[in-house]
Amino acid sequence: MLLINVLLFALAVVLFIPIAVLFGECMAALWPLRHSPASSSSRPRIAVLIPAHNEAIEIRRTLEALQPQLTDADQLLVVADNCTDDTAAIARHCGATVIERQSIDQRGKGYALDFGLSALETNPPDVVVTVDADCWVHDGAIDQIARQAAVAQRPIQALYLMEQPARPSSKDAVSALAFLVKNLVRPAGLAQFGLPCALTGTGMAFPWKTIRGAALASGNIVEDMQLGLDLAIAHAAPQFCPTARVTGRLPQASQAAKTQRTRWEHGHIQTLVKQVPRLIAQAIAQKRFDLLAIALDLSVPPLSLLVMLWAAGFGLAVIGVWFGASRWPAIALGVGGLLILMAIVSAWAKHGRTTISGRTLLAVPFYVLWKIPLYFALLVRPQTQWVRTEREVDSLKP
Repeated sequence: MLLINVLLFALAVVLFIPIAVLFGECMAALWPLRHSPASSSSRPRIAVLIPAHNEAIEIRRTLEALQPQLTDADQLLVVADNCTDDTAAIARHCGATVIERQSIDQRGKGYALDFGLSALETNPPDVVVTVDADCWVHDGAIDQIARQAAVAQRPIQALYLMEQPARPSSKDAVSALAFLVKNLVRPAGLAQFGLPCALTGTGMAFPWKTIRGAALASGNIVEDMQLGLDLAIAHAAPQFCPTARVTGRLPQASQAAKTQRTRWEHGHIQTLVKQVPRLIAQAIAQKRFDLLAIALDLSVPPLSLLVMLWAAGFGLAVIGVWFGASRWPAIALGVGGLLILMAIVSAWAKHGRTTISGRTLLAVPFYVLWKIPLYFALLVRPQTQWVRTEREVDSLKP
């Protein structure tokens, strides 16, 4: 029984740490959003870099939204990476400079970005802004994040949210809510304490010297998350800019949604396991609290997995009490469950109730059940290679 108690206490502690971090971030985000306003008197020279792999369906809209935000001094560069469609021709027709890259073995966004940066070296900008080819960049976003990057000399992450598809299911609504918690609520909570955020994939601005020295050429399936961690360790931790917005849309087709979520969540968990110990070690070696904060933030797994782990842990603790074990692990995990609920409800009430129905909260348990095969696949066949999500016609509206 002593061994069982020790194991249950250890389980409760391990689960309570990410739960407490999530709760703290969501509670802090209830206050008005804080951000560092750009104070640069002059606009930096900007290069917008767009990696694109078979994006003929989406890239025209993306470029048309970007063009009015650029000046004659700015550059707009599209990397048509391993394309077999009309991506390059459409981008050229829209006025972008296009370079094409073909490599059977080196596939993925990281390789495309590195190729684009090499092309920019002949006329380097002050700030590089990276945008995915399937996103809508809202008015003024480029100017805001570029100015802030120039002033702070750090990477800047815009607010990147996902819209639901044209015919949303309850699963889509919960997925949009989870995305909102991850990309808006938690970074906003960290910003309240003056702490850095993670890079979330698009709408990112980098000072030229910062991004050119980064290691990008890899097939990492969550290359943006890894880049943010590497830059943070190198004393260039990203800042959040909630007033600059970029929007994508969740895929309508179930197989496309599954592919997208598998890549994101397998990559997140693999990065969590590998990088949290590294960040803690660097926080101690460099005596930096911000690295410890990044490690704690990264320790929070995807929301559905956190709920799943909590339910399993709480169930084991209750069974342990039934057989005579200490009740304190069950009490601690019961409190943890209440904190998760409060975090999700508060995030929805403050930031999501205008776009996401309250009935979405009732669908969370079913969404978690839908995710079980995805996490089981992580144990038996984890995704380690970059796989593009198939695009759909009319998938994003301005």
